[in-house]
Amino acid sequence: MSCYDRRDLGLLLLRLGTGGVLAAHGAQKLFGWFGGHGLEGTGRFMESVGYAPGKASATAAGLAEAGGGTLLALGLATPAAGAAAAGAMAGAAAVHLPNGFFAQEGGYEYAASLGLAAAGLAVTGPGRLSLDHALGHLFDRGWMVPAALGVTAAATAVVIGARTRRVRARREGEQEPLFEE
Repeated sequence: MSCYDRRDLGLLLLRLGTGGVLAAHGAQKLFGWFGGHGLEGTGRFMESVGYAPGKASATAAGLAEAGGGTLLALGLATPAAGAAAAGAMAGAAAVHLPNGFFAQEGGYEYAASLGLAAAGLAVTGPGRLSLDHALGHLFDRGWMVPAALGVTAAATAVVIGARTRRVRARREGEQEPLFEE
């Protein structure tokens, strides 16, 4: 390859794939595109799994996925984009955690894979085939990586913690069956 090496091409492919999938998922939540339910339907779902208020949670998740995914695909503001997408995927993984790892059983495999890819891109950077590189890394400085990941981790921990408390409170009054039927 001439002025770009295999690493740059690999990062471009990873950014386009991961970012594209995340952007599509966010568009499902925000606009109802690609078979999604839009803010109203997604908001009801978010409320049902413990993220409240539902519509605000759907908006936040949709923006983190669509915005983070689009920015990752473009290679723009890569630390913030990757961190936002990873935070959204951590929230999704929390919902699927009780079902185990594998997606075929409703587990967190898919959300974890997208989240780890996004976080990896935040840490590694976008490569030379990116808008960050074209703009002189104005929005991709070294200090931005720990700042973006740290702020996102703290906010995600608060949101998932609040969800966990709501889910536990709902279950407090429920009794497990003594015998299987």
